[in-house]
Amino acid sequence: MEKDQLLTRRRALIAGATVLGAAGAAGAAGATGTPRTPSAEPAGSPVRPPAAGPQTRPALRPSAFRLLPMTEDGPPSSRPLRPPVRREPLLHVSGRGRTMVLTFDDGPDPRYTPTILKTLRKYDVRAMFFVCGGMAAANKNLLAEMADDGHIVGNHTWTHPLLTQLRRPQIRSEIERTCDVIEDAYGERPLWFRAPYGAWNRATFQIGADLGMEPVAWTVDSRDWTTPGTGAIVHRVEHGAAPGVIVLSHDAGGDRSQSVRALRDYLPQLLDSGYHLTVPRRRYA
Repeated sequence: MEKDQLLTRRRALIAGATVLGAAGAAGAAGATGTPRTPSAEPAGSPVRPPAAGPQTRPALRPSAFRLLPMTEDGPPSSRPLRPPVRREPLLHVSGRGRTMVLTFDDGPDPRYTPTILKTLRKYDVRAMFFVCGGMAAANKNLLAEMADDGHIVGNHTWTHPLLTQLRRPQIRSEIERTCDVIEDAYGERPLWFRAPYGAWNRATFQIGADLGMEPVAWTVDSRDWTTPGTGAIVHRVEHGAAPGVIVLSHDAGGDRSQSVRALRDYLPQLLDSGYHLTVPRRRYA
C-alpha cells in the first residue's frame, strides 16, 4: 500500500507541458542545422553526437518572467496508446511563446546528477533525463528524485550501444530492459526514447513504438561531451536558444563538472530572457 501511494504521488508530479512536434523531412533542422535523416546514417556512424552548426539566435530581452511547466487538464494515461512508427525522430518542441527543453543523457551519475537536479530545483525548472539502464539500476534513488521533482525520464538503452549495428532482438533487449528498470524506480514506464549517438534505423523506430515510446533527438548540441570548457558550453546553449529548441547535454559518461557549472550560468540567463523551459506531454500526431 505504501509503495502504491508513493507511485501515485509520483505520477501526479510527472507534469506534462508542451507537445513535441513531428519533424518534417524538408524543413527539420538536425544538430547540424541542416536537413538530415538520422535513420539513413551508416552503421559506422561516429560514436559521438554530431556537432551543432551555427544557430540563429534571437536577441535576448531582459525579463523577470519565470515560466513554470504548463499543465493540461487531467492526469496522463498510465497506459498510453501505441505511438506511430516514425521515419525521423522528433527534433523540436511546440508550445506557447519561447519554449525550450533541456535534456541530459547517459545518467544518472551520483557525482553530477544530484547537483544538476539541485540547480533545476532552485529555478523551478523541469527537464528530460534520458537514462541508461545500467546506470539507472545502480542509482534508483536518483530516478525517484526526478519523479518527485516532476522531471521526465526517457529511455537511452541499457549499455549505450550503436543500435544500427545490432540485430532486432538485441535492440529490443537494450530498450525493454531499460523500460523495466525505469518503471520500477520512477513509477511510470517511459514515453520517450533517444537512440545513443543519434543513430536511428527502421528497427529502432518500430521497437520503440511497440514499447509505447516516441523518438526524440535534439536541435542544439552543447558538445559538453568534448569537455570544451564551461564558457564554450554556455556560449553554444545561449547562441542556439530559440523557440522550439531541444538542447542536448550530459550528466554522465565522463567528467561532467563543466556541464554542471555551465547549467548554473546559462539557466538563469535563459529564464531572465523570457524562455519557457519545460517538459513535454505526448500527443500523437
